[in-house]
Amino acid sequence: MNQVSMDPLSTSHQEEEETVILKEEEEEDEEKDENDDDDEESDEEEKDDSETTVIDGEEESDDKAKETEPQQQEKQAWAPTTYSKFGKEVFCYVGQEISIFEALDSYGAVIWPAALALCHYLEINVEQVNLVDKAVLELGAGPGLVSIVATLLGAWVTATDLPEIIGNLRANLLRNTRGRCRYTPQAAALSWGPEVERTYPRSVYRYDYVLAADVVYHHDYLEELLFTMRYFCRPGTTLIWANKVRFPSDLVFTEDFKNTFNTTLLAEMGEVKIFKATYRETEEHLQHHPAG
Repeated sequence: MNQVSMDPLSTSHQEEEETVILKEEEEEDEEKDENDDDDEESDEEEKDDSETTVIDGEEESDDKAKETEPQQQEKQAWAPTTYSKFGKEVFCYVGQEISIFEALDSYGAVIWPAALALCHYLEINVEQVNLVDKAVLELGAGPGLVSIVATLLGAWVTATDLPEIIGNLRANLLRNTRGRCRYTPQAAALSWGPEVERTYPRSVYRYDYVLAADVVYHHDYLEELLFTMRYFCRPGTTLIWANKVRFPSDLVFTEDFKNTFNTTLLAEMGEVKIFKATYRETEEHLQHHPAG
């Protein structure tokens, strides 16, 4: 948040005092009682101005207090400018104001910390992760913030989640990218697990980047998630996964993730870790596709 400069009264007092001195010098020949009346009126005006300014400052502080993050968490250095107002979250990324409507009755329709961290990482690392004209798939897109930022950065994005999430996801995508972006992002239903082989055949769907943020949170489908990540992360694809560890199952999944892909830790932002993963050839694959 930008800090507002304080002490708004100092300049006003100084100018008023200089004006009073000049008036006294110019009106030396006037009646003493008239000077006294002028001084009293000037003092009353100063007092009224001071009280008004203080009250205005208090009102401004109250307004700012209302514009807070919904979860009342301690603000991290990497967190964006954001505030809650009229049932929506407003974020600032890539020089754009992004309005996100959430659904508090679903884990999948809320902005989580890893999504904020991943958006910040993508925004400040455009040379390392160049999304311009790239095909990007987001797993577990939720309300769509990461997909919106990726679209603003020039990517052609498909944001996926469960069918019940898609309506709000699509509305957020279109609201924040229409007329701003090179490509129009798409929202599509995707359920993790072997079914993805039928709904997203490899002969049709190929992505340069796969993004995922806080998809491990409170999930009973970690095996299906890893299967889906492995399915889409083919040779030439980069998977970027951001996660905040909350449960022991998160640590187990992280080890499985590292054993499945070639991985690199890109960044640590507070409690959030961001990994890059690429395709790793398995012994089974090498047996079926020998070199030469």
